[in-house]
Amino acid sequence: MAAPSVHPAQLIVDLGFGFILSGALATAAELGVADHLEQGPKSAALLAEAVGADAAALYRVLRLLASAGVFSEDDAGNFALTPASDLLRTRAPGSLRSAVLMLTQDIFWAPTGALTQTVRTGKNAFESIFGKPFFDHLASNASAGATFHRGMSSLSDLENGPIARSYDFSACRQVVDVGGGHGGFLIEVLQSAPPVRGVLFDHRHVLDEARIAAAGFSERCELVEGDFFQSVPPGADAYVLKRILHDWSDDVCVDILRHCRRAMAEGGRVLVVDTVIPPGSAPHGGKVLDVMMLASLPGGRERTEEDLRKLFARAGLRLSRVIPTPAALSITEAVAA
Repeated sequence: MAAPSVHPAQLIVDLGFGFILSGALATAAELGVADHLEQGPKSAALLAEAVGADAAALYRVLRLLASAGVFSEDDAGNFALTPASDLLRTRAPGSLRSAVLMLTQDIFWAPTGALTQTVRTGKNAFESIFGKPFFDHLASNASAGATFHRGMSSLSDLENGPIARSYDFSACRQVVDVGGGHGGFLIEVLQSAPPVRGVLFDHRHVLDEARIAAAGFSERCELVEGDFFQSVPPGADAYVLKRILHDWSDDVCVDILRHCRRAMAEGGRVLVVDTVIPPGSAPHGGKVLDVMMLASLPGGRERTEEDLRKLFARAGLRLSRVIPTPAALSITEAVAA
């Protein structure tokens, strides 16, 4: 039997209160409540003592989260982990604690609060709030930058394996992960396709924290320092752009794609790994992410298949196929036009 639909009025009220749940979730993650429930249920008073909080205030926050399936509360007022809150444990496999802290920090909610201004003017409010563009702010604010990069790593670790296994990399001789961060995705590619050699391409300060050696792939993967706004390493069969193009305007994306087009070997391809927003009004994670990008990153956006087709054409490429994955992201493959 289908679940009863929410009354239209209740839907609007629930959406309006959505930020309260986000704030409660961020508080539980920041205080590390889930870590203190690893050994079993505890009262709000015991949890407050452990995390350095006010017991009555903490109880009210946990009661709300329990009503949403994050934690559970028994008749005695003790709270316990649920499958959802288990993912807030720091040491949980696939932990999303860092991701929650990233998604709920002020670099996202403050510009979202100014979304009306952005929609009226078409101009992003981030710089007027923080004094600098998004990535410049992260570079100058060590705390915000660390929270962001840890959160992105957390989200990426959840999706890297399923995405890498959705594409047959075994036909490639060499794969370049452009702006590949610490190498989490490339590690999954190398594991799934033993013949492949990899190139992790990023800035030096990023490569300094690369995980390639720890994963045992030093002999099959080269770390190359550089800036994808200028060029990319030449001669590879595949250039991966995972969560890269959605950060930038169309003109910037075309420049990045042109660098890849010029660099790739004959018969090579470019693989854009981003959400691809489908037609219609069905829910899709890319639609939420797209408005987040609208609020916080000038020029940033999630794109449709047709949007990507046009970008490729401007860069001398042709969209050959869109490959769905078990994650929210798709692999959009382009070849030489």
